[in-house]
Amino acid sequence: MKRYLCLFLLLNNPVFANSVNTTSNSSGSVVNQAVQVVPSRNFSYQMNTINCQGATLNISPFVSTTYGFATPYETHYERPVYSRKDIEGDFDDNGVAIGDGDVDAGFRGEILYFEKVRTGQKKSNVSVNGGITATFSIPLDREPIKECKKAMKKQNELYEASLAAKRLNFEMSRAKTCIDNLKQGIRFKEGTEMARICADVELITPPNVEHTHKLK
Repeated sequence: MKRYLCLFLLLNNPVFANSVNTTSNSSGSVVNQAVQVVPSRNFSYQMNTINCQGATLNISPFVSTTYGFATPYETHYERPVYSRKDIEGDFDDNGVAIGDGDVDAGFRGEILYFEKVRTGQKKSNVSVNGGITATFSIPLDREPIKECKKAMKKQNELYEASLAAKRLNFEMSRAKTCIDNLKQGIRFKEGTEMARICADVELITPPNVEHTHKLK
């Protein structure tokens, strides 16, 4: 029984509400300016078959101008000055006609003259905006870049070792050629440009070492 009573109270419970209508108006103008950032090329480090891509930083300065004007352009406009003549409509204590505070009937709406009023309108407006856009690109997986740099470092070491070996072969060949020519009594004339090739090569006599064998 209690359940039915509660349900009956809920169904017949009046609800009072007040509705309020609200209205809001807004107006304005918005100028949207967009700056496009064009990515430049990525820096690539390549040595023979080894190629490494590096991170890039792109800085793009920009200057934008906006020119606006209004048409028709008017510096002044004419504003009418109406008559405010008020000499009748009421009487003073002596019975003389005086004004009652309203423009007399014969002068209502009468334009006396026009006066020039400055509009304050701008002939044109120019705005100059400047700024800098920057984008920084980094690879998501940096491990291949590290391995590529290691491989490039090893490749440089191999090149340096190969260059040192070739330099050693050249120096030894130069020394041997100079010594053979000295043994044969051939040398470049001193003071000449070719004499500098063998200027640092000396011929020395190897020490005598006694060498004996026992014969049975």
